Amino acid sequence: MSALLKLSLGVDWISERLGWVAALAVLAAALISAGNAFIRYTLDISSNGWLEIQWYLFAAVVMLGAPVVLRLNEHVRVDLIYGKLKGNAPVYVDLFGLIFFLLPVMALLAYLSWPLLVKMFVMNEMSSNAGGLIRWPAMLMLPLGFGLMFLQGLSEIVKRICYLQGTYQMDTHYEAPVQ
Repeated sequence: MSALLKLSLGVDWISERLGWVAALAVLAAALISAGNAFIRYTLDISSNGWLEIQWYLFAAVVMLGAPVVLRLNEHVRVDLIYGKLKGNAPVYVDLFGLIFFLLPVMALLAYLSWPLLVKMFVMNEMSSNAGGLIRWPAMLMLPLGFGLMFLQGLSEIVKRICYLQGTYQMDTHYEAPVQ
């Protein structure tokens, strides 16, 4: 299991680095938004490309940041039962959810989004807006993000199995978010 655990920690490392890319994309989107608004209202100049790049960056934020959220155990879950579980029960619930929900859904979404990316790339699809951008870079975020979530899900499964075997220490404490 140690080889799988090393691979799992490698996936965690990749997710963490891509999480930094997502954080930089938030900053870039904010700066572009502010700059675009400033130029539009002061110089009366605008471009649809500047508006579209913001949603491209938003796609990067969501799809590259989601695996980090899963790794940090801060993802959305149903707290009615989970928050009351003690001992190893939350780990078993996590394993069930990862194996039977997360992995199949991420695999299906990656599978379904791949042909759309290929089509956009081959056709060099452009935005219909004047001054718009090519579409495939934004579409790339879908299969990439779903694939990364799938890999992070596998990593979480390995870590939880190792935790149950006593070969890996992890914080299983969960605190419901403040509402």
